[in-house]
Formats: sequence, structure tokens, C-alpha cells
Amino acid sequence: MSNDILRVTGLKISYAVGDSKVRAVDDATFSIPAGSIVGLVGESGCGKTTVARGLTRVMAKSASIDGGEALFDGHDLLGMSEPQINQLRWREIAFIPQSAMNSLDPVYRIEKQLNEVLLQRGGYNRRQARQRTEELFDMVGIDPQRLRDFPHQFSGGMRQRVAIALALALNPKLIIADEPVTALDVIVQRQILDTLKELQEKLGISVILVTHDISVVAYVCDRIVVMYAGRVVESGDTETVLTAPYHPYTMGLYNAFPDLQSSEGLLTPIEGHPPDLRSPPPGCRFAPRCPFAQGRCSERGEVPLVDVGHGHMSACLRYGEAASLRTDASKAETWAAMA
Repeated sequence: MSNDILRVTGLKISYAVGDSKVRAVDDATFSIPAGSIVGLVGESGCGKTTVARGLTRVMAKSASIDGGEALFDGHDLLGMSEPQINQLRWREIAFIPQSAMNSLDPVYRIEKQLNEVLLQRGGYNRRQARQRTEELFDMVGIDPQRLRDFPHQFSGGMRQRVAIALALALNPKLIIADEPVTALDVIVQRQILDTLKELQEKLGISVILVTHDISVVAYVCDRIVVMYAGRVVESGDTETVLTAPYHPYTMGLYNAFPDLQSSEGLLTPIEGHPPDLRSPPPGCRFAPRCPFAQGRCSERGEVPLVDVGHGHMSACLRYGEAASLRTDASKAETWAAMA
């Protein structure tokens, strides 16, 4: 029996643009094991946030779910009515937005905003709510005496802690955090990630951490899901994927972030840009930027995710040559040739 709290299969999400549709997420498939932190990583515009918001069904008016399945505790989130999914929000699935100020009303004290969740969504009475708000502030490392403060009286890092407290208010099973540390300096980033990890372990919750930063995934995540141009191109155990990637895009992402143990100071960028999803290239969407692409990579038809061992999935036709590709991918001249 699977221990996955969430299994996403063939998820398709589009945005209406004029009289046409742009498929922002195309056949995304991945799973979230219960009690784990899973990093959803990729460049800006790859579909990460669209996936996160699609799972909670909090999307732009121009967005639509065109297909797929998202089984949460055995129930398909995508097939639920609005009243049904509304019952799950905050109680079972909570969301931490990219900017903490997006989840905090600047004209209300923090205590009132927490109380609104606890009283209206959680069924608490006022005495219970007061006790719970103090517990939540203790959990995220803020003095409960500051419950009477307004959002602007907190630093960026403390506002992010308040956002985490709001997400934890009703003891959800799954938290989706969309770039929760992007706007913070590196010291505060680590503090927030440590707090999130400690709470995840203490409470046994599951977390989807949306980020463009592979170093964040390496630091805090148990598993990784790599997206490119709306598709999942690789997934698996974080250590396994980052030490032995099978998809050239993952190899390129790893090269583009600094390694403090390396004597070389230069980073190796992935040349070019992601494709225009109004007219994506056939076959592998990374092929135009991939130094290892062959003619067959650009043939029509989606490149399927293949299990390369122990649940490690990759969507590359040359997965059997991954060891030699990794060697070449570690050389800057390999990627420079694509410029």
C-alpha cells in the first residue's frame, strides 16, 4: 500500500490568451510521500506555481484545469466541487504564498487575522483561539506578546514566520509553500528553512516547497521534482537526483549554482531561454538548449518519464548514457557550445 499523501497524474492546466489557450502545465506526474518535504524546482515560468495553485484550486480567472488526477488521501482534488475543496483548504491543505504580505492584511493586527481562521474555519471559541495563537507563535519562534502588532511592525523574516503560523493554524496534513524564502537574505532564509523543517518533523506534516533554487532543495527537501516548460522532466530522492541526475536539464541546473567545496569560482549557465508555450517545440522541450540533443529528441511525441531505478524518474531518451553525459555536462565548454 502506497504511503503517498498526494499522487498527481497527468495534470494539465491552461491559461486563456485571447481566443486561444496556452498549456502552462502539461501532463505533470509526481507524488508526495506522507511526512516528507518535496521540492518543486525549475526556472521561472516552468509551471511550478501554476501546479501549486491548481492543487488548491486557487487560480487566476483565465486558468483552467484540462485534465489529470490529484489524489489527496484517496480523494481527487480536481474532481471536487467548490464547496468540497473549500472544506479542505486550511483544514487539510494550507498555502504559504511567495510574499508573506500577500497573506497578511496590513490594517488588522496579527491576532485578529489568526483568530479569523481559528473562529470561522476551525470552530474554536475565543478562549481556545487565544491559547492556540500563543501556541502558534511559540512554534515559529515569535514572542506571543507581539500578537497585537500589525504586519508592518515585523521584519520580512518574522512576517514569513507569521505566514507559517497561519498555515499551521488548523493542523493541516499538507502545506504548499510557494517560494517562501526568495525575498529574504541568506541568513534569514536558513532560519526560516530550519523552522519549517523542525515543524515538519515535529508535526509529521507533508510539504511541497516551490523554489527555483536547487541549493534550497538540497538543504531541506527529501525528494525533488524538476520541471521544465510545463513538464516534469525528473524526480526522485533528492540526494540521488542531485548526485546522479539522468536528465540534462537537471545537470545544467546543478552546474548553475555555486559549490562551496569547489575551487572554481565560475558558474556554468544554461544558454538560451525556455520555449514559448504558445508554440512549444516537438518532442523534448529542452532539446533546443541541450548540448546532448539528437535528431530523435525533436521528433513529435512527448518523451515519457521512465523509472531509471528505485523510483528515480527521468524523461530523457538518452537515460542509458547518463554516466557519460554527466561527465561532459560538468565541463563549461559543453554548454558554451550552445551559445
